[in-house]
Amino acid sequence: MESLQLSNRFRRHAIRPDEAQKRILHHIRPGDVEQVPLEEAFGRRLAADVFASDNMPHFCRSGMDGFAIQAESTVGASSDQPVLLEVVESIPCGSTPAKAITGKTASRIMTGAMVPEGANAVVMLEIAECFEQDGKTFISIKKEQKAGQNVTPTGFELAKGDLVLEKGRKINTGEIALLAAFGAGAVHVFKRPKVAIFATGSELLGLHVPLEPGKIRNSNTYMLAAQVREAGGIPILMESIPDDAERAMEKITDAFSKADCVITTGGVSVGDYDIMVDIFAAWEGMTLFNKVMMRPGSPTTVGVRENKFLFALSGNPGACFVGFELFVRPVLWGMQGKKDVLPPEATAFSGEDFTKVNAYHRFVRAKSYIEDGKVYVKMAGPDQSSVMLSIKDSDCLMVIPPGGRGVLAGEKVSIIQLGVPD
Repeated sequence: MESLQLSNRFRRHAIRPDEAQKRILHHIRPGDVEQVPLEEAFGRRLAADVFASDNMPHFCRSGMDGFAIQAESTVGASSDQPVLLEVVESIPCGSTPAKAITGKTASRIMTGAMVPEGANAVVMLEIAECFEQDGKTFISIKKEQKAGQNVTPTGFELAKGDLVLEKGRKINTGEIALLAAFGAGAVHVFKRPKVAIFATGSELLGLHVPLEPGKIRNSNTYMLAAQVREAGGIPILMESIPDDAERAMEKITDAFSKADCVITTGGVSVGDYDIMVDIFAAWEGMTLFNKVMMRPGSPTTVGVRENKFLFALSGNPGACFVGFELFVRPVLWGMQGKKDVLPPEATAFSGEDFTKVNAYHRFVRAKSYIEDGKVYVKMAGPDQSSVMLSIKDSDCLMVIPPGGRGVLAGEKVSIIQLGVPD
């Protein structure tokens, strides 16, 4: 048994990062759906397309305070020959006009109010001179007006039946406004995926336990919990599991009954106490890959059991962080119906030399900045997988291709953007 476990640690087939992502994408399934009140829908993802139940706006409305007129009545208007129109009504917001407009009349109207029948333009209050004569109110217009001026026609934004919001779209501020405008008091959204998070290793201490020689505090669990929340999931913080494969298997198996996917951090390398290798060798699920041609985090291992993912990420903070962004976040997004689940990529210019070369792709935690109208990136800190400080300053991952001479200052470089709102 011991020799079998030992051989399993070294029987690994490394694949490219993009191939690893493809294998993951093949198994992503949308999660369950629930209905929530609109006031609780912010940050969730729509589980169904939303169509316009009516025109928007559903009546022709004024774009400003002024006078509703027929534009044709102002043909030839000038300072020498102003056009005089009788004001027959005042129309506040929320009311229905009582009188139609003719070529000789106008109605006082407020911003957002319903434009009366016959009117096709609104004259700004500032350019219409108002006066009283023989007990009637008139306006004097000294400039020709164009049809459609300061008027928002019916259905200008959306026609009845138009697609308003597509399935999988994240409900942000603008989406909330639209849903409210169409009277959506409740919304069907995808459930937030529940994610069980384990940290492995007997060297780990709780947050409030004093430091001891050779031991460290369990920071990865809390970092991953924050990443899960940012991706729309619900983290479930599990107890740390010791370097005992049998006990770890029991705890992970039990977690699958409580969560939609499981993440472990640590225990994926080839050391004598790296238990995740043994778990993947013995478990009932399918292992998608057990090594990736990447730095940091090459021993990252991912599997699927009954349509639920098990992610075994590196115990090094930097590698754990990168592994989540490349492999876990797409799954959580996909479970919530997002269409484009891979982190957005872009191009920038390197702000410094990066001459460290490697046989694998390198994902460097980096910080972007603008200089002379161009986007540049620099390392957010030392490029070591054990370094934690650089994580807080990273807004992207700089992708250094394998081989070659690295990247020199001023050269174009591919980046993966982090924390991009959608």
